[in-house]
This record gives sequence, structure tokens and C-alpha cells, in this order.
Amino acid sequence: MEQARTALAERIAEHRAGAGNPRALVGEMRRSVLLVPSDGGGGLWSAHSGGVRWICAFTDEEALARFARERGAGDRPLEYAALLGARIVDEIVPGLGEPAGLAVDIATQDGSMFFPPVTGIVPDAAAVDTNAEEDGRGR
Repeated sequence: MEQARTALAERIAEHRAGAGNPRALVGEMRRSVLLVPSDGGGGLWSAHSGGVRWICAFTDEEALARFARERGAGDRPLEYAALLGARIVDEIVPGLGEPAGLAVDIATQDGSMFFPPVTGIVPDAAAVDTNAEEDGRGR
């Protein structure tokens, strides 16, 4: 039996197909509970690419299991936290002290989505497309 896709996975599929509304996609990400694997040291799994630290999150246990299998950990339980997307981008990302964004379903062929550290996704103070020095906020 095939598992029904989450609302966020559906919005991602629409976006990748060239349909859908980008604001609705961001809104759905913010409302969704995402599964974020532990890095084994008490933190959340992340990866660096293109000068950005990407927190890796998954829309459901099936997507998380694919990630675990690709990492060679498919035969043992993978610890994870269930977090609202809004909490990740509003609280965790700014607390990292470096450009950071959210990568969703990275082990899903043609189903991954990246939410970069830009205005409208992360708080302005954590966004890389604002000039925090000019408006006095600094980083």
C-alpha cells in the first residue's frame, strides 16, 4: 500500500512541475511537522553546500528511511526530532550564526526542495539577501 503524500510533499511536487504558488509552498513548509534526524551528537543533521549550512528535514518516515538507507544506516533506528517548519526557520536557523537554510526530502529523487536563507523564508536578521550592516542590525 502506497503512503499518501503529506500536504508539503504535494506542494513541492506542484512547484517542481512548474505549477503552484511559491508563497503557498513556504506557508505549507511553515505549518508542516518535519522529521529532522539527529547528527549523533545531540544536534540536528545538516550539510554544508555553496556557503550555506542546510538543515536536512523530511516530510514523512518513508522519506527519512530513504535518507537513512542512502547513508548506510537503513538497518538501525535513526533518531529524529519532529519540528514545525516555522520553528526550524524562525528559531533554529538564526541561532546557527552562519547562513543556513532548510533542505526537505533530499533523498527523494526529483522531490527535494531547498528553502534558502532569504527574506520571506528566514527572519530578516538571518537572511543573506538583506544588508544588515546598513540598517544597523548587524549579524
